[in-house]
Amino acid sequence: MAKKPLGKDKMGIQKVMRMPDYLGDAAGQFSLNAISGLVGQLTYFYTDKVGVAAGAIATALLIVKILDAFTDIIMGYIVDHTKPGKEKYRPWILRMIIPMAVVMVLMFTVPSNVSSPLQIAYMFITNFLFTAVIYTIICVPYQAIMVVRTNSQEERAKMGTWRAAAGYVSGMIIAVMIIPITNMLGGDQKAWVIFSAGLAVISAILLFVTYKTSKEYAAADGQTAEIPAEPEEESVPFAETLKCLFRNKYWVMALILAICSNIFYGLSNSSGTYYCKWIYGNDNLVGILGGVGLIPTILGFVVTPIMIKTLGVTKSLRVSFVIGIIGNVLRIINPYNFVYNAVLGCFSTFANIPMMCLLGTITAMSIDYNEYKFGKRMVGSSQAAASFGSKVGNGVGASMIGWCLAIAAYDATATVLTPAVKQAIFTFNIYAPLAMFVIMFIVAMKFDLEKKLPEIQAELQKKNNKN
Repeated sequence: MAKKPLGKDKMGIQKVMRMPDYLGDAAGQFSLNAISGLVGQLTYFYTDKVGVAAGAIATALLIVKILDAFTDIIMGYIVDHTKPGKEKYRPWILRMIIPMAVVMVLMFTVPSNVSSPLQIAYMFITNFLFTAVIYTIICVPYQAIMVVRTNSQEERAKMGTWRAAAGYVSGMIIAVMIIPITNMLGGDQKAWVIFSAGLAVISAILLFVTYKTSKEYAAADGQTAEIPAEPEEESVPFAETLKCLFRNKYWVMALILAICSNIFYGLSNSSGTYYCKWIYGNDNLVGILGGVGLIPTILGFVVTPIMIKTLGVTKSLRVSFVIGIIGNVLRIINPYNFVYNAVLGCFSTFANIPMMCLLGTITAMSIDYNEYKFGKRMVGSSQAAASFGSKVGNGVGASMIGWCLAIAAYDATATVLTPAVKQAIFTFNIYAPLAMFVIMFIVAMKFDLEKKLPEIQAELQKKNNKN
């Protein structure tokens, strides 16, 4: 039976994506968020299960992220300068499937019978391999596929929504299940190793699904002749690549939004465990909070496409950030009541979903601006903003938890909550997320590229037709 022909979007661009395409593409984001989600849990694992000092953990993770910060741009440059051929992005995903699964487990096999410096060195090496090397090599090409897979901003936004949904499912599995399941398995280091091994197998399978279902050209039902494919670019020196990116104010804004959004995500990954353990007195409540969080998550993925269609990309982000600000301000009034804070926490969860859905879309906008302003698209390097922001944001979030606890002289074996530790927990659960939403709102108010984009794309079309 012949497939029903796909139409064009509201800007007249041919649609090329069907439901299996969206699902296969989104499977990759599940694996990527499994990586970042587990990294977000490491501070709690290292302090409460391995017994390493919080300050040492925070410093080690920060050093990893400083080094990691440069690998995204480097990987983007490598991808952009891959020799012309049929496949430029997909092969990187396939190459990293087995290393990803192996190192995901190794992160939790910290040796217990060695000195603290050796434990910290082991943590540093496995974290660096996992995030700076493996995650980067997967994420940068994966983000670039969104740009070359379809020329439609409407389909890119839909791809972003499906990716965010898959990523949130991954995040929720970790948030809801990791503490109850590891506690059920004994609550010790071995339990965490078993959990990570199961997640590694699932993530590997889904990455392979993404590899098999992705395409590196805009094509509807194989009719590539009717739809322009992504053109090969001239080689751009690395220094010039960096100069162009940081002169592109919209790329810089996308980078800031990515970092702030993922700081919030990184904080939420493990901060709730400390909150439940010390403020509510039961760390198993983190599972209930995760379950409650599914409500605004599902609602967010239902409402976000409606918001985009009604308000557009930028206004949808602004509205969501205001919701996040209000939710965190109200939490300050009574930070001790479980029901009150669980409900208001839903505001923050909902508020970050449009950002997760649309980060790839606004980064893709900045790529068009690159070509308009500098005559160079630099797809791989530009899309590094997403993976750069994800890793740095998650790393800063996790490090922020460690530093706050270290300053407060946190003791995992204590039986009484000290005022300093209480304020530290409030800081990375309430005050820091509030600051992130304020910063993102200010940046979103400055992001005016969406209304300029039709004119920019028309100019680019004229230029390409002349050439």
